[in-house]
Amino acid sequence: MTASSLRVPGGRAKHLAATLYAYTFLDEFVLLYPFYTLLFVDTGLSTAEISSLLVIWSLTSVVMEVPSGVWADTVSRRGLLALAPLVAAFGFGLWVAAPSYWVFAAGFVLWGTSGALQSGALEALVYTELDRLGAAGRYAAIMGRARAIGTGAVMASMAVAAPVFAFGGYRLVGAGSVLACLLAAAVALTFPEHRVPGRRGKTSRGGYAATLRAGLREARADRTTRRALLLVPAVTALWGSLEEYVPLLAAGAGVATQAVPLVVLLVSAGVAVGGVLAVTGRSFTGGEFAALLAFGALALGAGAVSGVAAGFVAVAVAFCAFQMAGVLADARLQESITGPARATVTSLAGLGTEVGAILVYGGYAAASALTDHATIFTAAAVPYALLALVLFLGGSRSAVREPG
Repeated sequence: MTASSLRVPGGRAKHLAATLYAYTFLDEFVLLYPFYTLLFVDTGLSTAEISSLLVIWSLTSVVMEVPSGVWADTVSRRGLLALAPLVAAFGFGLWVAAPSYWVFAAGFVLWGTSGALQSGALEALVYTELDRLGAAGRYAAIMGRARAIGTGAVMASMAVAAPVFAFGGYRLVGAGSVLACLLAAAVALTFPEHRVPGRRGKTSRGGYAATLRAGLREARADRTTRRALLLVPAVTALWGSLEEYVPLLAAGAGVATQAVPLVVLLVSAGVAVGGVLAVTGRSFTGGEFAALLAFGALALGAGAVSGVAAGFVAVAVAFCAFQMAGVLADARLQESITGPARATVTSLAGLGTEVGAILVYGGYAAASALTDHATIFTAAAVPYALLALVLFLGGSRSAVREPG
């Protein structure tokens, strides 16, 4: 991109989007993804110990989500986005250098902290910069593509990780993960950031507290922001957690073990397509958004209850619809925020999503002792159907609209 092209708003918006796409890809290109559970097992950890590590990971995200969001409103968001992958890289390095339970626990704390530093800060930076350029209407399209690229990066890392592991084992896939994080940090430093004078708080205790109060006040007092904030976790927490159990659903449907990764890739492709298609729904009314959720619920239920491998096409379609809905809900939240604490309010939505995910994990564990995976997935369609009904009956035409 030439210097002259960056002088016009369209060129600067494209530069911002390109930086976001590169950052997202590198941040998600973690070669350890398909192997870290095996690393734990080979180190001698029990299933209970591995489960406790996952709880530590989730709890770290819950604890750090809002504080890191407030921090993103008081210091450089670009700086936090550069710091986040460095924190994760340190954790990955520890895992392969000195594998043990407590090192794994420390690594998950670092990984959870990394995710929290990005959550809120990334969305706030992108929306603020687009709004400054008069291109806020492109937020859903750009973030949708970024999420699709992130999903594609995970899929690519799974494809690359196998030969890398065969050549160099855990140390080499760990080194590859660290390298990707370092590159992501370098890309983050190229993000544009123009904070509005008078809205950037000081890094003192008073500035932090004032920012937190401003975010909580906006979330509580503004009805539109409050509804949008609640809609984000309502849409994203359930399907985002269910995605972890797709391999178990596939195995329960009789899919051969060697074919399970193909099913996972199919569903991941559906998620990626949902991110790309999100732009088509940027002018959805509340009723149309409700119809999208209802369609996703129907596809999820039909695919899960079918009990056959072909049903995973329907499951992929359902996740496509839910990803679309998640991007649109996030876009509406960003559009509704008018105060100085954009990252703080966004982090509240992230907190709701994390808490919801923990509840889903717990509920799934309890339900799995009573019934099979297909029944659980089918039952998971019900909350989406109910949410669609509530939105439709509420007639909230502006619930998910992003202005063009």
